[in-house]
Amino acid sequence: MTNSWTDIKNTDLVVIMGGNAAEAHPCGFKWVTEAKHHRGAKLIVVDPRFNRSASVSDYYAPIRPGTDIAFLMGVIRWCIENDKVQWDYVRNYTNVGYLVRADFGWQDGMFTGYDEETRSYDQTSWEYELGDDGYVVNDETLQHPRCVWQLLKAHVDVYTPEFVENVCGTPKDRFLKICEMIGECSTPTKTMTSMYALGWTQHSKGSQNIRGMAMLQLLLGNIGVPGGGMNALRGHSNIQGLTDVGLMSNLAPGYLAMPRENEVDFETYMSTRGNQPLRPNQMSYWQNYNKFMVSFLKTLWGDNATAENGWGYDWLPKLDIAEYDGLRMFDMMSKGEVNVYFCQGFNPILAFPNRGKLTEAFSKLKLLVVMDPLETETASFWENHGIHNDVDTASIQTEVLELPTTCFAEDEGATVNSGRWLQWHWAGVTPPGSAKTDIAIMANIYQRVRKLYEEEGGKAPEQVLNLDWSYEDPLHPSPAELAMELNGRALVDVFDPEEPGKKILEAGQQLSGFGEMRDDGTTTGACWIYTGCWTKDGNMMARRDNSDPSGMGTYLNWSFSWPANRRVLYNRASCDIDGKPWDPSRTLIEWDGERWVGNDVPDIAVTANPREVGPFIMNPEGTSRFFSRRLMRDGPFPTHMEPFESPVANPLNPGMRGNPVARMFEGDVAQLGTSDEFPFVATSYRLTEHFHYWTKHNVTNAVTQPEFFVEISEELAAERGIRKGGRVRVWSKRGQIWAKAVVTRRIRPLACDGKQVHVVGIPIHWGFKGAARKGFGPNTLGPFVGDANINTPEFKAFLVNIEPAEEPVA
Repeated sequence: MTNSWTDIKNTDLVVIMGGNAAEAHPCGFKWVTEAKHHRGAKLIVVDPRFNRSASVSDYYAPIRPGTDIAFLMGVIRWCIENDKVQWDYVRNYTNVGYLVRADFGWQDGMFTGYDEETRSYDQTSWEYELGDDGYVVNDETLQHPRCVWQLLKAHVDVYTPEFVENVCGTPKDRFLKICEMIGECSTPTKTMTSMYALGWTQHSKGSQNIRGMAMLQLLLGNIGVPGGGMNALRGHSNIQGLTDVGLMSNLAPGYLAMPRENEVDFETYMSTRGNQPLRPNQMSYWQNYNKFMVSFLKTLWGDNATAENGWGYDWLPKLDIAEYDGLRMFDMMSKGEVNVYFCQGFNPILAFPNRGKLTEAFSKLKLLVVMDPLETETASFWENHGIHNDVDTASIQTEVLELPTTCFAEDEGATVNSGRWLQWHWAGVTPPGSAKTDIAIMANIYQRVRKLYEEEGGKAPEQVLNLDWSYEDPLHPSPAELAMELNGRALVDVFDPEEPGKKILEAGQQLSGFGEMRDDGTTTGACWIYTGCWTKDGNMMARRDNSDPSGMGTYLNWSFSWPANRRVLYNRASCDIDGKPWDPSRTLIEWDGERWVGNDVPDIAVTANPREVGPFIMNPEGTSRFFSRRLMRDGPFPTHMEPFESPVANPLNPGMRGNPVARMFEGDVAQLGTSDEFPFVATSYRLTEHFHYWTKHNVTNAVTQPEFFVEISEELAAERGIRKGGRVRVWSKRGQIWAKAVVTRRIRPLACDGKQVHVVGIPIHWGFKGAARKGFGPNTLGPFVGDANINTPEFKAFLVNIEPAEEPVA
């Protein structure tokens, strides 16, 4: 989230697309209620189903799953055509005037540089045009045909209301009403917030869904302002923290990049980082990258990391490909290329697509280690549950070890919520039986592996033997020690570089902020964005002062928010070019003539002149981006791409299937269905009564939602002869499930491309473990396809068939 849950109360308009906050985030949704009650805010919901969020909305519109980009580009087109643009914001804080290279272009839904053989883009033509001074050329008049503004206008021109209606199935009058409501938020004193979740991310073009809304918010001047922003609703209390600390194969903590194998030394690695400014006087904060990286390496290797050995850079693993994400790992596993797999707090047999492929993949392992507080389907993948999990148990030679871990209520530490707040919690109960914390399990494994290296040697011993493990109890590092390590500390006395005699940090002192990090090996810090969470004054995450004197919902003394305890990212953009708030009644920060002051931590140097440094200091342009150069693998602008399984052809390019650069594996192409055999669109979602796959173990939750079901419209039920509450078989090219049919008016057929499109809704929460009744969800049916940029599986739009059918006896 660029903003926070508590900031939503400051908005005038909430748009929920790609999510269902009232149902899936009921506690957080109270801030929408606050906005409606205290500000008279309106709520728009755009969703394939008339869900619980829609039931309390001011306006609802249906949409065909997988067509959000067409909808959003249509809204942008309408705003441009009707001059619903926050011009002062757009001209000063975005890249609309920057010129793009002359060889850039697009045709038939594709951008220049596409290589069909490699299914990738050469992004060279997506660069800016640079002047003789090395800076990007800027046309302040916005008239040059190659400036971003003119390119944007041309790009969205095709997305007329008629195009949106034809592709999305959203009635034209409803689409235009939503455009008008959104357009009202283009004034400096009225804001809109976007709330989205996996309904946008779980697509083969999920990143571009989010980009589309971000561009709309920029057009309205709603990024960095109170009540605005792009707000991702995390499904777990610590999913934000997971990505923050680098639990992705291509990232180190703090969103630093893992090195590639062609980056042979630290100097080579750093030569492609740093992002030199693209405009005069601009601060590109990633120029501090080396400080963050050296401090991270010092945390790993301690005294063993020196300038002479590149701070231990050689001991970091190097990627031979872009990333080893879940889809790639399971594909490799299915080919017998993986021997041992550790599965920690993860249940892929229910959470990843094409359960049949995953069962086959796990069957080829030598060892599967599952760390979880509950019994999971993944740990029991080898069990034969008949038609639900029809496997040949006797042929599976995989050894499975289950290591029982503590759950959140039995452990101490911090969770990082959607709004980036690190909130410390304490153990409430004693763990049962032999359950141990994840920390203790991993520490014990490490110590045993280290001992084997010491006694027997092995490949790459430096990675293990040089690791700094200076915890009070090496077998049980405490959460406090790890939190302090993430924050970072001074290793020696640190002096002010501008005043050499002035000591600013004592040796051993915890850092107060990432601005204190050094690239000379004198500081540590495992996750630079967390620096400030545990300072010399103690655990900032444990703070519980809920005072809010400004009434802006920043609550600066409640827990710690990364980065730097900032509650609204890019909050410099909440003020005009002279540093005065766009809306004085909602002031986050302002320029008092000498420094930035206010009700939040400024997202800019405190003394930075407002007319000299742009608000988006993490970008080398100093601006936000309508045109995204080299960052998105599938295009600098979002463009409509159909799901890989779709009932209609892409009107921009009828021969193009799915996202042309999405994650796709050769063996899975044959498992893609067509609308001739599978005429209906399926989508997945959550229910309030269950939390993912956990609460089916709880009898109370199992009673409230005991049985797996699918939702279909009255029209589809009549067409297929399905009765309310009857049993149905739902199948795709990859598998089949049986469920109870909930026949409802919450889902209606949509008219798309001259045909009637039916949607089948499939909740995610059932498996063959726990107290709830046995059943399987959408991952049995979903295609093994991933987003082009972050590889998230395409769970929200695929094709199925359905018929009334009693479940056969196994």
